[in-house]
Amino acid sequence: MDYIKKLLFTGISVPKEFRFISVWLTLFFSFPYFIRKVDPTAAAIDPGALSAVVMTVFTLLLFKACTWWLIRHIWPAFAIYANYHFQTVYKLLPEWQKITLFLGFYVLLLYAFIFILHAIV
Repeated sequence: MDYIKKLLFTGISVPKEFRFISVWLTLFFSFPYFIRKVDPTAAAIDPGALSAVVMTVFTLLLFKACTWWLIRHIWPAFAIYANYHFQTVYKLLPEWQKITLFLGFYVLLLYAFIFILHAIV
C-alpha cells in the first residue's frame, strides 16, 4: 500500500495531459484575436471549422486526462500495471497481436475523436 501511495502522491507534478490542455485552452481563447489579425471582419468568437477542431482536440485531451485520473484513483493496480508492466508484456506478444492491439487502440482513439467532433459540431 505504501508503494501505491508513493506512486500516486509524489509531490505536485502536472501530468502531460493537463499541460496539453493548458496549451489548447490558450490556443482556443487566443484564436479570436489572431483571426481578427487575418480577417478584420471576423466575429470575436468565430464558430468556424478551425475553432471546432481546436475544441475537439481540447475535449479529447480533457476526456483522456479525466479517465486516466479516474483509473489511477479507482484502480491503482491497473495504473501500476499500465505504467510498469504493460510494455514488457507487449514486447513478448507475437507480431500479429502487436499489430492488432496497436490498430485497435488507434481505431478506438480515432472513433472517439470523430464522435467528440460530431457532438460539438
